[in-house]
Amino acid sequence: MIRSLILKRLDSEERALGVSLDYLRHIVRISLPSFFKFSLFMPLSKNRRSLPASPYSVGRIVATRDEDCGTCVQIEVNFAKKARLPLAVLQAVLQQKPEDLPEDLADVYQFTEAVVRASGGEAPYRERIIGRYGQEAFVELSLAIAAARLFPIIKRSLGYAVSCSLVEVKV
Repeated sequence: MIRSLILKRLDSEERALGVSLDYLRHIVRISLPSFFKFSLFMPLSKNRRSLPASPYSVGRIVATRDEDCGTCVQIEVNFAKKARLPLAVLQAVLQQKPEDLPEDLADVYQFTEAVVRASGGEAPYRERIIGRYGQEAFVELSLAIAAARLFPIIKRSLGYAVSCSLVEVKV
């Protein structure tokens, strides 16, 4: 009974996101307790109170893109579009052209890339981001970067991220 309700809810979420959530259906069918524990993660994955939508979206797209080549990035793009991230910003992020971004978003882009690649080059961007948005917003960005990487890893681990797909940025 509970499984069927969750599966129906996933159908609805799938339509809203515009991508398959088969990996979540798999978790529900195999281990309902695991799905419930995973669902506790969801509020953290959407945690944003102080950080403006644009830097939040840029950080999540860059972090997700590092782990995924398709549907998870598409979800982040869809969220960014709903948050009214300008098309030019989305295109610059997806085309990996931080030089085409406004300075504040270029800093977020570069910071996120440095973090996900463990390059050690994040310090100057960290200071500028904190100076611009504040400590609370910076914590939110850090959590957003980490949370964005979880979904592609779970999908790939379960065998649901086996091929790349084009990311669409339709207006």
